[in-house]
Amino acid sequence: MALARQEAARLGADGIHVIALAWVDNAGITRVKAVPTDRLPHAATHGVGMSPVFDVFTFDDAITASPHIAGPDGDLRLFPDLDRITPLAAQPGWAWAPVDRLTQQGEPHPACQRQFARRMAARAAERGLELRMGFETEWVVMRPGPDGGLDAEYRGPAYGMTRVVEASDYLRDIVQALRAEELSVLQIHPEYSPGQFEVSTAAGDPVRAADDLVLVRETIRAVSARHGLQAVFAPSVVAGQVGNGCHLHLSLAREGVNLYQGGSGPHGMTHTGESFLAGVLDALPALLAVGAPSPAGYLRLQPSRWAGPFRCWGLENREAAVRFITGAPGESDAANAEIKCFDATANPYLTVGSVIAAGLAGLDAGLRLPAPVQGDPAGQSPPVERLPSTLTEAADRFEHSAMLRDALGEVLHGAVLAVRRAEDERFAAAGPEEITSATRGRY
Repeated sequence: MALARQEAARLGADGIHVIALAWVDNAGITRVKAVPTDRLPHAATHGVGMSPVFDVFTFDDAITASPHIAGPDGDLRLFPDLDRITPLAAQPGWAWAPVDRLTQQGEPHPACQRQFARRMAARAAERGLELRMGFETEWVVMRPGPDGGLDAEYRGPAYGMTRVVEASDYLRDIVQALRAEELSVLQIHPEYSPGQFEVSTAAGDPVRAADDLVLVRETIRAVSARHGLQAVFAPSVVAGQVGNGCHLHLSLAREGVNLYQGGSGPHGMTHTGESFLAGVLDALPALLAVGAPSPAGYLRLQPSRWAGPFRCWGLENREAAVRFITGAPGESDAANAEIKCFDATANPYLTVGSVIAAGLAGLDAGLRLPAPVQGDPAGQSPPVERLPSTLTEAADRFEHSAMLRDALGEVLHGAVLAVRRAEDERFAAAGPEEITSATRGRY
């Protein structure tokens, strides 16, 4: 209570009047309740009420049901993480805080994704493993048209300086806002599609990485709104075109030593680092239901678009699902792996927690990586295995993954699966245009 009072006083003195208490649901939508700043001590002590049914909301606010969560009954409490309260640079007078969700009896809610991520990170720490993770955020900048439609803004060449010139004020404001929120921006640049950009922020522990991704996304959204624009993070923005990914980078260390360099395994990996990555690659078909959970994501996962639709890994291979990066010569401690097949419809807490669970399973089994793939996996002989090409297939693999069921627990696993099945059924007869149109404005 004392710390919460101090925070409330500090924020109030800085002109903060309202605090957004945010969590991400199983459809990947950031949900929120807000409290006046002077109510922070009460929220930190008693929590803020919310219904458990949010765990079975779909992307379009329809409500499905799981074996453990359904209907209007029950209540949970949202408890803000006081260490992560951040004044929002693009929303004057507002601050943001991620929440942990507890039962009314003060026990961890079994479907709280943030606590799941923390639990998996703790399992790794018990083995002396230190995980650092970071996300690359891609989005398309669009301007609402007079007919209610959206058109891509800043249409200069892919990766071109022309687009940076066109968007220089906008991009400057994004960088300034992120830095004001004490996020470390590594780079920001134009991407392939019209109006598309990417920003990378510094890696951190898994829970912080997920928190940071939520804050980055909502800050970009707010800066865009102040420019009269809309930021679209959906995996399919224009049907048939290259979409948005949300790539996860990870590295593994023990006693501060990077386990992806200096070893005798592939490209300098240690055996521990290799087994962890082999576990992720082994589980990737099931993980896809976590990291690419929307039918729209499978419109993006097409060959020869650098989306990572093939179940393989390679050294600096941007077409493989897992890209291994050694770093530039002399760049100490830079070696890491990038998972390219994930997108921004994913709940980032589910993503980091599930990837850790898969990596630890790889360690337990002593898995080794297959041979790396060079070049475009499409059309190679022998054929390279495709990842699931539909949400139906990915959800089937997720449903039958004993490893993920054990890691998530029956309540959270069941809620995730229920949302996947509901969204899959929602678009069972839909074509690419309908899927893209329906999901584009939600992310």
